[in-house]
Amino acid sequence: MKMNLRKGLALATATAMCAMGFVGCGQSETASANNGGEAKETSTGADTTAASGDVYKIGGMGPLTGDAASYGNSVKQGAEIAINEINAAGGVNGHNLELVFEDDECDEEKAISAYNKVMDEGVIAILGGVTSGCSIAVSGESVNDGVLQITPSGSAQACTEGANAFRICFTDPLQGSTMANYIAEQGYKNVAIIYNAGDEYSKGITDAFVEECSKLGVEIAVQESFNTGDVDFKTQLTKIKDTTADCIFLPIYYAEVAAITEQATTVGVSLPYFGCDGWDGIIKQLNGETTNIEGATFLTPFVATSEEENIKAFVSAYEAAYSATPDQFAADGYDGIYAIKAALEKCGDDVTNENLVAAMTEIEVKGLTGDMTFTAEGEPNKSAKVAVIENGQYVAK
Repeated sequence: MKMNLRKGLALATATAMCAMGFVGCGQSETASANNGGEAKETSTGADTTAASGDVYKIGGMGPLTGDAASYGNSVKQGAEIAINEINAAGGVNGHNLELVFEDDECDEEKAISAYNKVMDEGVIAILGGVTSGCSIAVSGESVNDGVLQITPSGSAQACTEGANAFRICFTDPLQGSTMANYIAEQGYKNVAIIYNAGDEYSKGITDAFVEECSKLGVEIAVQESFNTGDVDFKTQLTKIKDTTADCIFLPIYYAEVAAITEQATTVGVSLPYFGCDGWDGIIKQLNGETTNIEGATFLTPFVATSEEENIKAFVSAYEAAYSATPDQFAADGYDGIYAIKAALEKCGDDVTNENLVAAMTEIEVKGLTGDMTFTAEGEPNKSAKVAVIENGQYVAK
């Protein structure tokens, strides 16, 4: 069953989302984000039943090894918690759920190989990819197969271009614009940026951040880049030291954040840090030694120290199963499974690829990362929070 491509969200739409939904970022929670635009096309091909026997198999792929392994393992484990809960409660439509998850090593070619492996197992939906590049690579395959694809954490705009593609996390432009507003509201006037020029996630956030800063009257004191695989950031940090920057924005992943913040101390740079959801995992990366990033703030939809009952229950189950505290990516994986469950329930006995995709715009998920519905463009409508790193913990602000 072949699905057609359609939408391709414009940056203007993302900017409108930011203006509508995240004006109050300096407060304890932001308002709900809402994304509009063209409706997706649905497949006109013949439908096929997407389940066999008494089990609905859900495919997943993400980095279980390598530098981004924290993300993939968290998503997989969060998904497993959800599946265990659902099966213990009687399953879905008389079926148990089963997760078939493959390691893509954060490599696009390996992600396609992982996708083919799980499709060979007869899965009814795809949870993945975990990272933007792999999610986009997989979407080129999944749209041809017509299978429902939900990325838990792929935030690049292109991740949801397929008519069959949805996401749990926020988009890169939305993150960049939101953090620009938040930094401005905190009174900062001159921002230094270090970003990965070769990474879609990092560049997408940076571009939106710079554009929004220009509207807000926030100066970019210096904008420094690096390439994937770089480990020495002293040159960039030295340039920042010689500017009037009053804070540093790091729209990058946690492993790079750890290296930069450690090297900053050797260069003599001591400025407040701000980041986005790629920071989740930094405390684990630093083995809990967070002296260099104490007080750093980043955008996230999930904080494990929340007192909300559903989050407390999830954290308890996760810690019992894995002897670790769940991060945002674990919550994204959990919510992704519950979104698939809701779509299956909406289909009832008529579970087909086309019906599952259509059901996504008709469901509501009361998730760990927020209560959410989904637009026809594949985007979640939900609220976000910022977290601050305090005494080795993420604390909702």
